[in-house]
Amino acid sequence: MTAATPERVSFNAPNETRTFELGRVDLVDIGGSQIGRLTLQPGWRWSEHVKPLAGTELCEAPHFQFHAAGTIGIRMADGTEIIAHPGDVTALPHGHDAWVVGNEPVVLIDWWGASNYAKGPDDGA
Repeated sequence: MTAATPERVSFNAPNETRTFELGRVDLVDIGGSQIGRLTLQPGWRWSEHVKPLAGTELCEAPHFQFHAAGTIGIRMADGTEIIAHPGDVTALPHGHDAWVVGNEPVVLIDWWGASNYAKGPDDGA
């Protein structure tokens, strides 16, 4: 954290929003960092809905996330799978697929990796 004075920002007024099929990421700038809130609708899957934007086989953004709502499945390149529920915190290295489990939207707060999420190769990702 590089802030010399207290700061407050709101995901209700993000600095940037990126939308993609069945999802969005809202980004806020605070303390010299960028934090993201990902909202993913039922039926969303990274390999179907973000892969065309990213241009990679798997998500290459590492993540450090708090799972606020919904359930998400994650499969790493080596086949390891985890299911994350509300209240969980996950640290994911690059090289994974993910999908919404069930009929409830997933909401994630991402401190690490959100700034590059849903950016194409020509966007500096």
